Amino acid sequence: MLHCTADMTQLSNTNSSCKVRWKMWLFKVFVVTYLTAVCAAQDVPDATFVPTAAPPTTALQEVTTTAYVPPVPVLQQTSGWLEIFPSEKVKFSCTISGSSDWTFTWYRNGDKIDADANFSFPGDGSVLTITAATNSGKYTCKGQHKTKSVMTQSSNSLELKVHANRPKPKLSRGSDYQEMFPGESITFACLVDMSVGWQYLWYHNGREIPAADRNMYTIEPVAHSDNGQYHCKAKRGKDQFYTEESEPTHLRVSDPPTPTLKLLSTWSDVFEGEIVEFSCEVSSSDWMSKWYRNEVKLQEDEDTIVDEEGLELNITSVTKAHQGDYVCRAQLILRRVTSGASNSINIKVYDDVPTATLSKDGFNPMYVGETVNFTCKVTVSSGWTYQWYKDENELPDTSETISIFLGLSDKGRYSCKGIRGDTTETKPSQKTQQDVLEIPVPSLKNETQWLDVFPTEGVKFRCEMPTSSDWTYTWYKDTQEVQADANMFDKGDTTTLIIHSASALHRGKYSCSGKLKIRSVKTSPSSELRLDVYDTKPRVTLMQNPEHSLMHTEDKVSFSCHINVSSGWEFLWYKNNIKLQVSGVNHNISSVTRANAGLYKCKAERGTKMVFNTASQTLKLDVEERPQASITLLTGWGEAFSTDSLVLQCEVTDDQYKDWNYTWFRGDQLINTSLSVRYTVTPNNDPDQSTYTCKGIRTERPAYSKISAPYKTRNLLLKRRVLLSITGVLFFGIVAVLLGCISLRFIRKPADDDDKPEEANLFLTMAQLKDCADAPCPLVEYVTDADVNPPSKEGDENGTICSETTPLPITSPEDKAVMSDNHDTTENNGGLVSFQQ
Repeated sequence: MLHCTADMTQLSNTNSSCKVRWKMWLFKVFVVTYLTAVCAAQDVPDATFVPTAAPPTTALQEVTTTAYVPPVPVLQQTSGWLEIFPSEKVKFSCTISGSSDWTFTWYRNGDKIDADANFSFPGDGSVLTITAATNSGKYTCKGQHKTKSVMTQSSNSLELKVHANRPKPKLSRGSDYQEMFPGESITFACLVDMSVGWQYLWYHNGREIPAADRNMYTIEPVAHSDNGQYHCKAKRGKDQFYTEESEPTHLRVSDPPTPTLKLLSTWSDVFEGEIVEFSCEVSSSDWMSKWYRNEVKLQEDEDTIVDEEGLELNITSVTKAHQGDYVCRAQLILRRVTSGASNSINIKVYDDVPTATLSKDGFNPMYVGETVNFTCKVTVSSGWTYQWYKDENELPDTSETISIFLGLSDKGRYSCKGIRGDTTETKPSQKTQQDVLEIPVPSLKNETQWLDVFPTEGVKFRCEMPTSSDWTYTWYKDTQEVQADANMFDKGDTTTLIIHSASALHRGKYSCSGKLKIRSVKTSPSSELRLDVYDTKPRVTLMQNPEHSLMHTEDKVSFSCHINVSSGWEFLWYKNNIKLQVSGVNHNISSVTRANAGLYKCKAERGTKMVFNTASQTLKLDVEERPQASITLLTGWGEAFSTDSLVLQCEVTDDQYKDWNYTWFRGDQLINTSLSVRYTVTPNNDPDQSTYTCKGIRTERPAYSKISAPYKTRNLLLKRRVLLSITGVLFFGIVAVLLGCISLRFIRKPADDDDKPEEANLFLTMAQLKDCADAPCPLVEYVTDADVNPPSKEGDENGTICSETTPLPITSPEDKAVMSDNHDTTENNGGLVSFQQ
């Protein structure tokens, strides 16, 4: 039961009203009441309440609460283990020290436990019995007071682990030996590595071994009756819970192996000073050997040596004392096991060495290529190798019989002796002389002119020896002996081979060899001569690359003339049946022109008795002019002042070929742009305004056109602008002058007839001229020096066409005179002067 108290202090009313103070007091009371209610409503029996205070203020004293703390129950394991297996049980007890007024509630992993087949407990719930199934988890309990509504906090926890399967012991053995021998000992160990409290059971060949309940089982000493299979298992608890059986292990008990004695040296009957070697072989490397001679254990000395494992015995220098029967016994290292005796080997020792005997299968002299056999024998004992000598020099052969394929260097005196080991040698044999003569090599000659012939031609070969005529000859074609008939030889003499009418069957490589008539001595084959026989008349083939009958100018074409047989041919070339000054297999035209069109063929000739002059087929070559590309300027005169760029267009005017793309060149450099029909020249991409060309390309033949004529764009826009400016100035200047003259014509007034001064008639008629032939001309008086030499006018220099002071001629008879303002203007050419016809 909670008791909460609160005192209200008098708040200062210096700076606040009474109404505000009461509101604050009521708020504080509400907070304390709310906190008290929350504390009472919480169901946390294991919590201890401590004094709680409201936020500190100057207007409210601290409010505190206290709570009753119930005792904490104690959870204990009363039977079984915390790590159990299926069908095992475990009991937990929950108690509160010093009081029995409590009932208990059980929890697994925080969840309340109800009684069922796996969980059982008495009425007060103080003991929980768990039957192992899948009930692993963390167990706790809480106490509930029997008369008061008080619940304790949770007890300490115990974690129970339930394995899904029964454990299986691990069986090990103290010895890793797979095979045991009588008299030894062995220990087995059985271990369950899960949980505790185990008692062990041992079995031999399926039967339980009595009085063996520990995890270790020792057999000492091992006997043949202990041979068999062993396994174990474990049990625990009053209800006798058993583990599974361990994996079995097999104990094999057998007698030690009997060693095998071998003679490593090649003989058992020896001469004094030789070496004798034995080996004692056992089925395992774990054994070492002990050695016996005549049933007496051997003692090592300077001549009798046993290796570290005792498996080999070496007698380095045999004497009569080493003669006898030898055996060995095997002993297992580190285990004191000894086997029975091995088989025995008898060693016999001779007193003296024999003499070798040399025999020869052959005659003297012999020819190079013949084979002679020498045989050396020692009749005493065995295991001999032989040393051979020629002219007191050692030969590499060591066999009993040597065969020598004789050469000139094999001539000499031969002997031998027997050798055994490093110390034993027989006495040398007698010496035998062998002489060797060289066999001459036949020479093969061709008595016809050619070795490549055509059908029906004849061929003759001759085989000769430089010395002696006591030889017969064997002929070969392609290393196979020629089965010749009588017609192929001259009166049965095999010296000459004649082929009267050659055919394809006679084609091949020919050679010959000689054989002595009275001896089986055969020469090596002569050098070979190859005979080629053609099947038919040679055929000439003319080929063109590329294989197009229609070519375009600038294309490259090559003709090649081929013949299918032989060599040494000369080739002749013809165009339109006219011989060309060309020789060789190929006729190349690097750049085709229209003049190269025509019919081509070739011939092959060879100067033999059978003259072949065969012409090839005819190939026709047509040549067309390659289409011409041209550049057109698309930028007009009217655009000279409105643009800074020039648009060029490339065209191929040949209508026969379509689908052209175009490449552009600035100078000699290819412009890296798309294959467009147009190209725009701007100050950015060509500030120097160079020379441009273009070329058409396409995927079909012809693959490209002729390159266009160069087009210069240097200052083209500027030139057009200057010309247009000059033309405009001239045009408007002429218009201005014409307008000025017309305006003067209409604006100036002509003088009255009465005011006109009489003028001298400067121009006379023909009749008047005749009458006054001697009189001075009136024009002389009228024209002054100033009129004859007028000063230079700035207007004339500037190209002025018309001005007010320029006198105008009178072109019509009606215009008799013009008015002048005064005499000064007349003198200064400022007035109009009239002329009379």
